[in-house]
Amino acid sequence: MKIYDRGNEVEVSGISDFNLSKTFECGQCFRWKKDEHGAFTGVANGRAVRVRQNGDKFIFTCSVEDFESLWRYYFDLDRDYTEVRRQLCIDEFMEKATAFGAGIRILKQDKWEALCSFIISQNNNISRIKTIIEKFCSVYGELFTFCENQHYTFPTAEKIASVDAKDLGSINCGYRAEYIIDAARMVACRKIDLDALASGTIDAARAALKKIHGVGDKVADCVMLFGLHKLDAFPVDVWMKRAVAKYYGPDFSPEIFRPYAGLAQQYIFHYIRSCNRDKI
Repeated sequence: MKIYDRGNEVEVSGISDFNLSKTFECGQCFRWKKDEHGAFTGVANGRAVRVRQNGDKFIFTCSVEDFESLWRYYFDLDRDYTEVRRQLCIDEFMEKATAFGAGIRILKQDKWEALCSFIISQNNNISRIKTIIEKFCSVYGELFTFCENQHYTFPTAEKIASVDAKDLGSINCGYRAEYIIDAARMVACRKIDLDALASGTIDAARAALKKIHGVGDKVADCVMLFGLHKLDAFPVDVWMKRAVAKYYGPDFSPEIFRPYAGLAQQYIFHYIRSCNRDKI
């Protein structure tokens, strides 16, 4: 990877397996918006960036310092995803799924934001999830300006812990309000230590997350994969149940994809939703 300082932009080349649309639109994140030029702007960890692709180069609208301290890590740019895909090609189906999903990267999102976002995602569609989260940020986040546009940070757990569930009525999150408040209070008082869970085992993290009101296996596994960056977490929804039943039978275990079961899940999910949805 080569990094060039272009003033208010950073040009990066030598990144393989990075597709902006696939990464931002695969269901792992909710605060990235695509403009008419094909560039994406998003907010993470209290800062914003605009990123676009020009041939084999990626241009980030930020300082070199911000790129090195945040965005290089956030986009997991030092991981060789081409090699990961090679390791996951254990059969013909995965050869097709990994080839189709080439370019997906697992973002290293803020742990609390991932937890709160996937609580909101329950029984919801992507468009509505994004709307709720943007409203949530505009009401409880901090306002800042980036590229002459206004943006909001994601509200801290401490701030949300101080409000009541009924106060979240304005963001139209419905019954999930009580779940959000419970999660915020447990995180704020460190009854749930997300940093500690990130460094522990998957089983321990899942058990701890499920102590939060409204968090089951699916949400816990999404939080582990997209927030705690446990790449062996394997979220299972209706689509995934159908896919693994069809291609691997009733005795399927994510263990066959270790240590990258989470990436396998993303490739399978993207492939069946995009190409094989009528056959599942």
